[in-house]
Amino acid sequence: MTNALRIIPLGGLGEIGKNMTLYECGHNIVIVDAGMMMPEHDMWGIDMVIPDYTYLREKADMVRGIVITHGHEDHIGGLPYLLKDVVPAGTPIHATRLACGLIESKLGEHNLLSRTSLKPTEPGEAFRLGPLEFEFLAITHSIPDGVGLAITSEVGTIIHTGDFKFDYTPIHGGPPDFSRLGQLGAQGVLALLSDSTGAERAGYTPSEQIIEPALDQIFREAPGRIIVATFASLLSRVQQVINAAQRHGRVVALAGYSMLKTAEIARDEGYLDTPPGVLVDLYETRKLPEDQVVIVTTGSQGQPEAALARMAEGSHRQIEIKPGDTVVLSSNPIPGNEEEVARVINKLFARGANVIYPPLAAVHVSGHASQEEEKLMLSLTRPHFFVPIHGELRHLHAHARLARQLGIPDENIFIMENGSVLELTEYSAEVVGKVASGNVFVDGAGVGDIGPAVMREREVLARDGFVIAVVPVSAATGEVGGKPELVSRGFVYMREGQELLDRAAERAWQALKTGTARKSQAISERAQETLSRFFYEETGRKPMVIAIVTHV
Repeated sequence: MTNALRIIPLGGLGEIGKNMTLYECGHNIVIVDAGMMMPEHDMWGIDMVIPDYTYLREKADMVRGIVITHGHEDHIGGLPYLLKDVVPAGTPIHATRLACGLIESKLGEHNLLSRTSLKPTEPGEAFRLGPLEFEFLAITHSIPDGVGLAITSEVGTIIHTGDFKFDYTPIHGGPPDFSRLGQLGAQGVLALLSDSTGAERAGYTPSEQIIEPALDQIFREAPGRIIVATFASLLSRVQQVINAAQRHGRVVALAGYSMLKTAEIARDEGYLDTPPGVLVDLYETRKLPEDQVVIVTTGSQGQPEAALARMAEGSHRQIEIKPGDTVVLSSNPIPGNEEEVARVINKLFARGANVIYPPLAAVHVSGHASQEEEKLMLSLTRPHFFVPIHGELRHLHAHARLARQLGIPDENIFIMENGSVLELTEYSAEVVGKVASGNVFVDGAGVGDIGPAVMREREVLARDGFVIAVVPVSAATGEVGGKPELVSRGFVYMREGQELLDRAAERAWQALKTGTARKSQAISERAQETLSRFFYEETGRKPMVIAIVTHV
């Protein structure tokens, strides 16, 4: 239908991260969020993952604007790559003031500020992009100024919650705008797209305020330095640490590039209150008694390049962990990061630190709604159709079960996947097709040049190592002139494995002597096949074998 509204998620469904949804009406597209995802443990060497923008590239002239729900990386981290070569120059980006500050900093690092127009927008404000009208709805999350969206179209009103929880006593700003959500529900909501991350968790997500008693106890009892690791964007937690430090006569230093940058933006925009004398440079803490020092750092997810992991390894240039230090991990591991977090905790203990983390103490609460809050969102908005978003497949199904319990018919609930196209009319909803979707890997300066074949090769290299065989071939006759010379890395230790490699070279030499191959490619393939079979027979392993023909 010409007036139908098409909703197309390109990321965020069946996964945690790279949230991105397209709202398409006629020849108009509005992009909601443009996030990235941290690489999974088997994505060797990858820096980040972004959505596949193929569908947008084909329809770039239809993009009317970008709307950002909040400033977390899984909602803004893909913007530089989207703006660089996909959407037209001058595309407006609507976001709240803090998100605009974070986006401006990010785009400045990529020299892309001239390609867009930032439009700071407050909760309660409305604006039009093409035929769609957007209103920012005040909600609460683990970063200030998170918003939901009320989207008015020809076919009806859509509510897109963004990430949310119902926090009645947030650290910064006011509570959610329950009255506006209820008013929209009374007027009629065609479809609700709602955050599903906490759908397996019963009850309510606690308020950020419950962290303060736990922090106070830690600050009273810690004999030396306190090092708090959390997300750079979790500004409410940073503020709570600053408040606790002031109460207990300590100063606060920040460690980690993203922590320093985010805090600077938050202070400039008025989202972080730092009393005079409390915030100091990291270098200044060396001159102070250790029981007067707090360090807030990045690395709560065990990322090897982050400050906390370098402290745990003993490779941080300014901070050495030692007995008497108290390290607080003020976060829960993102699914998939549990092993890395546990490794960092163990290394911190080995260096003599006292490590405090959930569930040992109430030092973190989620920024996502639990089941009762998700039910409240459904009850307030009373949608005709429901689409669970933002979560792994198990989270989406758990959220769908809640919707059924509240009386939404099964045929009106759509558990979608990235790339699915949901077409809405005034009276109907139907998945009508699928567009290109998937993961695009960012590796250094390369974007999208690492595909499945390269990832498979990296997996083999990481698991079994490699062997290079240099095969001498006569330039005059094309015949193999002797045994291949073998070099191994990550497969067997050369000094101890030389006998194995010698036997492998002999096996390859015999196979090549009796073969009829004369072309370099054929010789190379036969050598690789023979060596691969030999190594598997002898060791049960499958190293990557590369044969290089050299003419002598």
